[in-house]
Amino acid sequence: MSWQQLVCQTTSQHQEAVVEAMEAVDAVSITWQDAEDDPILEPRPGEMRLWNNLVVTALYEEDTDLSALLLLLETRKADWQIASVMQETVEDQPWERAWMDSFHPMCFGKHLWIYPSWCETPDDDSVKLLLDPGLAFGTGTHPTTALCLEWLDGQDVAGQQVLDYGCGSGVLAIAALKLGAKHAECTDIDPQALQATLDNAERNSIPAAQFHTCYPEDLPKQTWDVVMANILAGPLVELAPVLLAALRPGGKLVLSGILAEQAAAIETAYQPALTDFSITQKDDWIRVTGIRHLSSR
Repeated sequence: MSWQQLVCQTTSQHQEAVVEAMEAVDAVSITWQDAEDDPILEPRPGEMRLWNNLVVTALYEEDTDLSALLLLLETRKADWQIASVMQETVEDQPWERAWMDSFHPMCFGKHLWIYPSWCETPDDDSVKLLLDPGLAFGTGTHPTTALCLEWLDGQDVAGQQVLDYGCGSGVLAIAALKLGAKHAECTDIDPQALQATLDNAERNSIPAAQFHTCYPEDLPKQTWDVVMANILAGPLVELAPVLLAALRPGGKLVLSGILAEQAAAIETAYQPALTDFSITQKDDWIRVTGIRHLSSR
């Protein structure tokens, strides 16, 4: 069986009108994707954010008459800021398998691997995390997560207490525990992220006593050996007093979710309190690391 696929590039301002037009012709499915590699990270709870420029793809049964829809899209091209419309035929395939096949095991550093749950893991001495794509941000595919995981792989965290601030999927905390950390505190403002962290910890057989999830306002009054925050530059600047206060003297800090051009603001907010301040870049993103001064500052 074949399907008809209609691909339309428009803007977030007009995507609703385009989608309504597509739905009126009984679309089987409609999907959105970024048209310009413009990442969206950590939406707030209940927030539905779209890229400024996006591609809307609608799938139709083979015998659906799309002539009226194509005429409408052409007529409203200027009003709806439609950059292009493409009609094509796609052959039937096992769609779930096609989606799964796009995710493969990934290595971070020398020892740390992330495997989708449907992949067979080798019997070797590498550190393995089982993690599937989901609602919460953080599966290792984005440079910001990769930067943090690569850093973790090179650290000795055995027996240490770690804080994952803005935990998303919990991938950083789970990786730290798999690498030998004693306990991980995972916090996020999004309840879906906290649930994803719980689910992923269970999937990875992390004992309940080794980790805890909570909202930021419920964090225990203590300091940690390692503080990790893979969020955005603006919140990281605002949170500098909080994150630095959570880091014990001599403890290690790793920050990401930062575009290269935002490095100066992060440096201003954090470098005075840190030694061994370092910036590492991957694509357009950076990772910032440092060690809390032993003296109080």
